[in-house]
Amino acid sequence: MPQPTKGPRLGGSPAHERLMLANLATSLFRHGKITTTETKAKRLRPFAEQLITRAKQGDLASFRRVLRVIHELDVAYKLRDEIAPLYATRNGGYTRIIKAGIRKGDAAPMAVIELVEEREFSAAAPSRAVKATRRRGERDDAMAALAGETEAAPARRGRGAAGAAAGAAATAAVAEEDLDEEELEDASDEFDEDEYDEDDDDEDDDEGEEFDDAEDDEDSRA
Repeated sequence: MPQPTKGPRLGGSPAHERLMLANLATSLFRHGKITTTETKAKRLRPFAEQLITRAKQGDLASFRRVLRVIHELDVAYKLRDEIAPLYATRNGGYTRIIKAGIRKGDAAPMAVIELVEEREFSAAAPSRAVKATRRRGERDDAMAALAGETEAAPARRGRGAAGAAAGAAATAAVAEEDLDEEELEDASDEFDEDEYDEDDDDEDDDEGEEFDDAEDDEDSRA
């Protein structure tokens, strides 16, 4: 024999409670969220999630079980074709309850019950531990990069000094080559001048001999 629900029921009888929950579920599936008392929201939550689970099964028997509770066909088809596919990979937890303060008049605690959207659990936000680990890793990477730069600075200075020394050596070598070329040019100029002086001396000697021969011929004729 089934056990009755412990505590006070909604309404005056079990049939009244079932009709109230059916009407609340119909409004929830039609609008996506409703505002009601906290007690009704807590009783509606498992009732509505059971209907979503039956609609997810997709067979005719399960859909007929849904139609026994949801008598409005447009809401029933919306539950089967639009709402249930959103939670194909989610096992339960299709709704949430948010407290909404106190109702004026009777001071009844109010709450908002709504369907959980798919994007909220398909792309969950990272936890605090994950964020802290990520920040710690980024900080360690930054410190390692900074340490690498400080170590590379003396090496860069050493490479700069070596480059400067190599440049000075290359400049000195070019200067020596220029000096060697200038010395060779001076030596060649001096050699050309000596050859020119020797040629002049030979020509003067030849002219002197010719002049002496001419004088000897004149003396003999006389």
